[in-house]
Amino acid sequence: MPIDYVEFESDRPSESRAFFAAAFGWRFTEYGPDYLGIEGADLDGGIARAGKPKPPLIIVYADDLDAAEAAVRGAGGEITRGQFDFPGGRRFHFREPGGNELAVWSRPSSAEGS
Repeated sequence: MPIDYVEFESDRPSESRAFFAAAFGWRFTEYGPDYLGIEGADLDGGIARAGKPKPPLIIVYADDLDAAEAAVRGAGGEITRGQFDFPGGRRFHFREPGGNELAVWSRPSSAEGS
């Protein structure tokens, strides 16, 4: 079964919203004061207000990992694990201002993969 929906919890949903909009260009629909629906992420999801977040590890794909890391840093993200190789690609982990930890990965470039 494919992943159909991802729900984040955030103790600062407005900051989470600003971060994801700045870093990835995601848009949001407000469903009351405690829930934001995520749009434009190619996967349905939402952000729920929570006193203490219990974040899942969601992995976002980027063609350019360095540019993605720069965007994450520029939007106020904290790198929690620097770029590292794994079978099939390279990735880094970060925490956004609302407390959620995510990762971004990329496939190796054709020069690296040959």
